[in-house]
Amino acid sequence: MKKKWMIYGASGYTGDLIAHEAAKRGMSPVLGGRSEENLLPLAIKLKLEVREFPIDAHAYKFLEDIDLVLHCAGPFSNTSAPMIEACISAKTHYLDITGEITVFEHTQAKNRPAKEQGVILCSGVGFDVIPTDCIALKLKELLPDATHLSLGFDSDSGISPGTMKTIIQGLGSGSAERRNGALVPVPLGSQRRTIDFGRGARSAMGIPWGDVSTAFHTTGIPNISTWIPMAKHRITGARLLAGFGPALASSFMQKKLAAWVDRHISGPDETLRSSAPAYVWGEARNAAGKVKTVRIQTANVYDLTIYGSLAVVEKLLSAHYGGGSFTPAGLFGPHLIEELPGSGNFQID
Repeated sequence: MKKKWMIYGASGYTGDLIAHEAAKRGMSPVLGGRSEENLLPLAIKLKLEVREFPIDAHAYKFLEDIDLVLHCAGPFSNTSAPMIEACISAKTHYLDITGEITVFEHTQAKNRPAKEQGVILCSGVGFDVIPTDCIALKLKELLPDATHLSLGFDSDSGISPGTMKTIIQGLGSGSAERRNGALVPVPLGSQRRTIDFGRGARSAMGIPWGDVSTAFHTTGIPNISTWIPMAKHRITGARLLAGFGPALASSFMQKKLAAWVDRHISGPDETLRSSAPAYVWGEARNAAGKVKTVRIQTANVYDLTIYGSLAVVEKLLSAHYGGGSFTPAGLFGPHLIEELPGSGNFQID
């Protein structure tokens, strides 16, 4: 019997892109969300079923005939936990496209009930987690006794409204890294180094990216940091901005900034996405000072999220996997990224 699956949050920027690609491939996801009115234009265009429901204590009732949910409705720090509960109750596989540390930690904490129900939970089935998670596992294979892991990416990809709102939500919290197995807050702008992500050496800054969670669960490496290229003067600016964290985190400022996003951010169009690949980098080091580096060029960050999420959907719907909480590379291995459209092969130094 053909399995039934859902894109929840299909009216958002990334959910809409995924729905279009799924329909192009002949797939028939149910389009789920909080507003039927927002979903209907897309559903009519793609000739797909619509299902309106809020993510609350009764959400599981709307998933009882659904085999898998691809959750695309952020901010995931608010929506992921109740959707996971609904999926576990309905015995429905759960995927999302988050990059938020707290969400990854919560997903991993639900391993036992997921395993008991035979449900797969896999957060981060897009960019940046799929490529960096695969690089992390590849580096673990190359240097099994690694004690330190650094991951990052470089891309001129533009930004979606949802991603921008997630960044705004985190303005008051600073950065983070993994030290001796524990998540540790770090002042934004305090982590600096020079990195060649794949198109030449650039000044870089540490950021609170989800890999400080996912790469730890994938590899067990106890010390992990995450990086993006940033001009030196902007790193200094980020350090100064960190002093305004409490004000930026206030409800008043969050509402003002979110409203600004709604007015001014629409997300990159197809032309920009097709001309802006991503360059992904990872470095592992062991106690003796031996270093291994892996790089890979991929499709644009949003296109990779489309390809990565649908690849995971197709794999889970076509085969049986035991339940539990997983990372993308933990579930499918390091070469998942090399299988995706627009990706090259690992370059190892």
